[in-house]
Amino acid sequence: MSIEVSNESNIEVSEAALMKVAEFALGRMQVHPAAELSLVLVDSAAMAELHVQWMDLPGPTDVMSFPMDELRPGGRPDAAEPGPSMLGDIVLCPSFAADQAEAAGHSLEEELLLLTVHGVLHLLGYDHAEPDEEKEMFALQDQLLADFHSAQRRVARQAALDEADQRLLGTVGLDGNGDDTR
Repeated sequence: MSIEVSNESNIEVSEAALMKVAEFALGRMQVHPAAELSLVLVDSAAMAELHVQWMDLPGPTDVMSFPMDELRPGGRPDAAEPGPSMLGDIVLCPSFAADQAEAAGHSLEEELLLLTVHGVLHLLGYDHAEPDEEKEMFALQDQLLADFHSAQRRVARQAALDEADQRLLGTVGLDGNGDDTR
């Protein structure tokens, strides 16, 4: 996956965390590994302009998705295998998301992770305009986030075990082959 992040919001966020959750969600959704995605973080004024221009709604919002390529499942059986494509842009507004995070009782980072997954799903054609669509999209969004956090905990746990093993091996005085160096 090629994921580019451009933070124009003047709010410090973990770009690495946003890239990880986007890559995770795209992988789980079986998007071609060479697909490209752009994440743009903007201030409230810029988001308000986009919201009016593209949705004809006043004021800023939390996330907007702008798909680039038409994603069509299936196609002709003799067609060439689809290659990488530019999925599109996800625009996030951290200042708007901060208020939502506070109301929800979690961190800004957690809210931005949720909004990133939400934006990815919109790029892949999911919507929540109708009750059935909303139920499907939000259930998938929740599952992807839960799976992402579970995977992150496993990675952190393994890193802690590896570090403990290294400390233990270092204090016992073993070389790389397990031989005592004393």
